[in-house]
Amino acid sequence: MSYDFPFFMHEELGEIFQAHEKVTFQKGDFILEEGKTANEYYILEKGLARSFVNDFNGNEVTTHFFAENEIIIEVLSLFQRIPSQENIMCITDCECWKLDYNTFQDLFHKIPNLREWGRSWMSQQLFAYKQRSVEMFTLSATKRYLNLLEQKNKVIQLAPLKQIASYLGVTDTSLSRIRKELVSHSKKI
Repeated sequence: MSYDFPFFMHEELGEIFQAHEKVTFQKGDFILEEGKTANEYYILEKGLARSFVNDFNGNEVTTHFFAENEIIIEVLSLFQRIPSQENIMCITDCECWKLDYNTFQDLFHKIPNLREWGRSWMSQQLFAYKQRSVEMFTLSATKRYLNLLEQKNKVIQLAPLKQIASYLGVTDTSLSRIRKELVSHSKKI
């Protein structure tokens, strides 16, 4: 559950849940486009989405995958109220729970435990992004692939090879080689 925080009271969670609106997206739909300002965040109930940027050569580079029960958000755009540099797109059909910015702000100021949850969630995200950043330089591509397989198996199952490769910082050819080597190695065991 996205609002996993031990200090929420039942009534607080009820009010938070009621503020969300169920929305669906089709495979290929943009949840947020570069240049637009985010006005909501989503809890992904079902499906898979990704965020990506276009590099200086115009190539798509996947920056994050959003799996079930995760929050789909572009933090900088939403909270700084500036246009997004990233795109967020559905890899599969997605079912989400949307919370708009103004409602979140109202609840954030009304429910102290939501503020504490927000601080906790944001620090976890900061840690995860920092760890990923360091691992891009300190781990082999094979180890990064195995970590993704362990942490977000749905990505390996559902995302196109090109998107996974760009997320891992390797070419499609390198990722194909890594996958073949891992299959070959597992058959020998």
